[in-house]
Amino acid sequence: MSFNLEGRKALVTGASRGIGRGIAVAYAQAGADVAVSARDEALLNEVADEIRALGRKAVVVPADVTDQEQVASAIQAAAEGLDGLNVLVNNAGGNSFSAPLAGMRISGWEKTFKLNVDSIVYACQAAAPFLFESGDASVINVSSIASKGGIPLMSHYGAAKAAVSSFTQSLAAEWAHQGTRVNSLVPGWVDTDLTEFLRGSDEVETAVLSRVMLQRWGTVREIAEPAVFLASNASSFMTGQELVVDGGLSAQV
Repeated sequence: MSFNLEGRKALVTGASRGIGRGIAVAYAQAGADVAVSARDEALLNEVADEIRALGRKAVVVPADVTDQEQVASAIQAAAEGLDGLNVLVNNAGGNSFSAPLAGMRISGWEKTFKLNVDSIVYACQAAAPFLFESGDASVINVSSIASKGGIPLMSHYGAAKAAVSSFTQSLAAEWAHQGTRVNSLVPGWVDTDLTEFLRGSDEVETAVLSRVMLQRWGTVREIAEPAVFLASNASSFMTGQELVVDGGLSAQV
């Protein structure tokens, strides 16, 4: 019963595909009403149709999470459309390149931080009044296994996701007295279109999976269900924590 999300009103960013889409649908299956946000409105409407087919309310709020004004407007529209907001999933993020630091353009470093870190700050700041008003809210910041160790040619992405983890802990300490829990969800290698480039070569795929104890890719559902846990009363005594879901990758020596 603790995993039931009835009465929860959630906003999921990066919800047009992959993990974000999976979380949005899983929330609806667990009983939540859900606002979905991303840049592609057509794809968001498809997700909204899935949510409504499950008998839950869906609100589409397109936004570019790197634009502070768009994020603030999306949060406002989500809260109005759902008549409140008590779950915020900051899932939007990603990495579009790999490069050695010595040759990396600083603009690439800044773009990565804006997408993965600044966007979460924008959303949390804009959502704070609605989350505090609920008195029982949950924020889930989606990080990455890249934050847990060194990855050559990806110092920008690893550092950005490590910043997400640190920000999560600080915000948890700051918002606990408001009744708002803040945790981070840390996926490992998951079978989505964002990791498709790693499956284009058998040699590369074998190398990637060789360090995963379970010797396979994770599924979107295997990330979405822990996200349900973090939004639900099943995790009511949990804040400032990282929930790592990586098939044992980070446990390898």
